[in-house]
Amino acid sequence: MCRYTFNPFLKQNPDWTGKSFDFLRNSDMFEFHKSLEGYEATPLVSLPKIADTLGIKAVLVKDESFRFGINAFKALGASYAIYRFLKDRWEGQFAAPFNERSFSDPAVLEKLGSFTFCAATDGNHGRAVAWTAKKLKQSAVIFMPSDTVQARIDSIRSEGAEVLIIDGTFDDCVRTAGQQAKEKGWFEIADTAYEGYMTIPSWVLNGYSTLFREMENEINLNEGPQIDFVFLQAGVGAFAAAGASYYTQRYGKHRPKLICAEPLEAAGFLDSIDFGEGSPIAAKGKMETIMAGLNCGIPSLAAWPILKDSIELFLAISDDYAEDAMRQFAASGVISGEAGASGLAALLALMKDPALADARKKIGIGEHSRVLLVSTEGDTDPENYQKIVRND
Repeated sequence: MCRYTFNPFLKQNPDWTGKSFDFLRNSDMFEFHKSLEGYEATPLVSLPKIADTLGIKAVLVKDESFRFGINAFKALGASYAIYRFLKDRWEGQFAAPFNERSFSDPAVLEKLGSFTFCAATDGNHGRAVAWTAKKLKQSAVIFMPSDTVQARIDSIRSEGAEVLIIDGTFDDCVRTAGQQAKEKGWFEIADTAYEGYMTIPSWVLNGYSTLFREMENEINLNEGPQIDFVFLQAGVGAFAAAGASYYTQRYGKHRPKLICAEPLEAAGFLDSIDFGEGSPIAAKGKMETIMAGLNCGIPSLAAWPILKDSIELFLAISDDYAEDAMRQFAASGVISGEAGASGLAALLALMKDPALADARKKIGIGEHSRVLLVSTEGDTDPENYQKIVRND
């Protein structure tokens, strides 16, 4: 089962000049990431067998399972947000410049002092915060929902972080992390923005743009994009907004058609478009999905206006499509977890599901179409990954 809605708020050339969009003018993310130890651009992989099966010209996937050795793209956002946090602290306290070299300078970090960073997570963002804190010899406390699988908890603890399990959903973890940060003097590095807390999530969103910048010598060319459709999965929406803002700012009305993919039972953006009358609302589903990294009910206030302006089609997919996508990725040599495969899951649904025939026709995807996907994670739950791929 799937749901979809075309975006009645879509703008060909959105006006993002207001103060609330100032963060979109930051431009130092790529240079910062290239300065980090272990940085390497992740591969862009062609999947001709999948393209042939679906009857389209080309399918390309950006494989983020290689990113910094932590099996997901999230380090791009967490590291940049913490860098900007430290930069603001240093320049405010010492009235001296702070740059990417300062970030890895032990003397600078010692002078700044000690910090405890905290975050809510379904897995990957929390590990990224913990990974960054470990690099800086700082502390991290990560809040996770009670239904989190042990493998994701263990991966965060392997980075030296304390993990606190909350009896509730991801959104409950967000509230708890914010409260604990205020009470204990910790510093929240959240990837979702809410009322009164916008700056750091905006920096996280900025950080994800590096992923798209890396493709500028391959498919994101000056003369125009060499792709026609981009599938962007959304949990709180920071990643999807990073991709949408990148293509919209770079190509304007000539950007590829942007499709937002969400789990059927956690479709906060689709539900906001359908029922929110232009404002973000909580997802109406049961918040039950194997796509754990996307199991988020409330859209980020930083991501919402970007996606509202620039996404053409919002598509919510059931878990069986995610499982099929994982198997098809695996057959093509790409290890992709449940949330990581959701972009391909949405493409499979759009091309194969009879209930989406009208959507397929209206958006114009067909034999001449070139599609970009991003596999945002590898096998972050190895046991379930093997079970699904083997079709046990």
